[in-house]
Amino acid sequence: MTTHPILAEVTRRIVERSRDSRAAYLAKIDAARGKGAKRHHLSCGNLAHGFAACAEKDKDALRNGHAANLAIVTSYNDMLSAHQPYERYPELIRQTARSFGATAQVAGGVPAMCDGVTQGRPGMELSLFSRDLIAMATAVSLSHDMYEGALYLGICDKIVPGMLIGALSFGHLASAFVPSGPMPSGIPNEEKSKVRQAFAAGKATRAELLEAEARSYHGSGTCTFYGTANSNQMLMEIMGLHLPGASFEAPDTPLRDALTRATVERVLAIDSLGDAYLPLGHIVDERSVVNGVVGLHATGGSTNHLLHLVAIARAAGVELRWDDFDALSAVVPLLARVYPNGYADVNHFHEAGGMGFLIDQLLDAGLLHGDVNTIMGPGLHHYRNVPVLEGDALVWKPVSKESGNRGVLRSITEPFRQDGGLRMLKGNVGRGVIKVSSVPEDRMVIEAPAIVFDEQDDVKAAFDRGELDRDFVAVVRFQGPRARGMPELHKLTPTLSLLQDRGHRVALVTDGRMSGASGRVPAAIHVTPEAEAGGPIARIRTGDIVRLDANEGTIEVLVAADEWNARIPDNVDLAMHHTGMGRELFAMFRQSAVTADLGAGVF
Repeated sequence: MTTHPILAEVTRRIVERSRDSRAAYLAKIDAARGKGAKRHHLSCGNLAHGFAACAEKDKDALRNGHAANLAIVTSYNDMLSAHQPYERYPELIRQTARSFGATAQVAGGVPAMCDGVTQGRPGMELSLFSRDLIAMATAVSLSHDMYEGALYLGICDKIVPGMLIGALSFGHLASAFVPSGPMPSGIPNEEKSKVRQAFAAGKATRAELLEAEARSYHGSGTCTFYGTANSNQMLMEIMGLHLPGASFEAPDTPLRDALTRATVERVLAIDSLGDAYLPLGHIVDERSVVNGVVGLHATGGSTNHLLHLVAIARAAGVELRWDDFDALSAVVPLLARVYPNGYADVNHFHEAGGMGFLIDQLLDAGLLHGDVNTIMGPGLHHYRNVPVLEGDALVWKPVSKESGNRGVLRSITEPFRQDGGLRMLKGNVGRGVIKVSSVPEDRMVIEAPAIVFDEQDDVKAAFDRGELDRDFVAVVRFQGPRARGMPELHKLTPTLSLLQDRGHRVALVTDGRMSGASGRVPAAIHVTPEAEAGGPIARIRTGDIVRLDANEGTIEVLVAADEWNARIPDNVDLAMHHTGMGRELFAMFRQSAVTADLGAGVF
């Protein structure tokens, strides 16, 4: 199939603007490969420290052998349901490596916080910056320079992007990401959402809400809604860094273990000691980054990747811009509806054909670059297949050309929408992002008076006082990376959703985040420049008429230009958000953070 002309043009522009930075990156990682096993270049004292605690067989292999040594970088903890299954992965990986005459060591661990636990709490103000901290921890883990390949154990919101950014600084290593899979489906998502709204309206008790939440989040594995964690898994597969079909297989099953063992085998097959050397930095390139953007549009993926994928691309020397997302959104159809963009969860998506069906459809339409490198070798065609066990043998079979559930996953000829689920906004407020995949058609344009808030808790307080039973645009500002680390604002969702269900025309405008779980209420997020940097969002006053037009991609305050330009941006004392819960340790992150459209990171 011929590559779609818009896909080709966007990729051409990225290649052209990235020419110098990409060349410098490739030169750096190519120089880092070296010759032979890395550990044999260490001094005797260095090497003795490196294998001192290993099993005797591994110690002998590391001392005298010439096979690869694999680094395991893990985000295991047993507070994150998605990461709890990783507890036993290191031993499984070590055993598999030994069966091929190789070795594997846990090179290091990275922090992994749960946004679901910190939501609306002070800890959430560390969340986005944890991505860059994870990148640094990944680099520290690999700094012993004893490895020919690496396996990254990560799932959730900032962990996968952080690990990948760190891994790309060691892009000369053969690398793969190892998922653990989603938890079993709990209560229907719509039922959970109704209880949340009832609680927001004072019609459900805390005990009833807790019971609904506990029935939804009830076991080990990834949360099953299509937020950032599961968008991460989609990205790693469509970018060729997972095995085909691995993203959404259930934890702790024979097939999941077989996929993990096969991932070890693939990394050993492409390590620097063999003839099929294919390092991470030669897999993540302009084409694979564009494939990631296409996957986000086709699935209605997380808006957080308007930050993360930009930062990941920069780590590989690729200059990705929001304008590229926008151009691709116009031609990539929405093929999946997974909660909060539909009734189903990722288990239903997987059962309907999942990533194999999605990639197969997009390849046939010329909407993916099929000539990319992957951990399976050259070509995305490997990802048209799905894994199955035949006895103890893992094999891949062609995915069905028919969706197993058209309410969840559709073919390219009958999409849910003709365009993608993410759009850019621009106007006199600045630039922002909106996720439209679940916004009702009659809410794509909202024009209403602004009500300005500087704390998300103040929105709920105003609702409780009965002040929000009307049309309005909630402007929640001073939430950006320099202000307070750009927290997610999901405490707003039940309140705004309830008001929309009452018939009011409501919307949100913020320089904070709403992530992949943003739903039916139109929300202009990631607004940049942020208020703390004197951005125009700090000029909005309560009562101003705000027009958010997702169809035209505009966000405007309807105030005369002379008056608007003469306004002095508001200032807010944020001292209370800069201390306590470890926030004082992140002052240098807040001071160094770049703008949202550049990834909101510190490097």
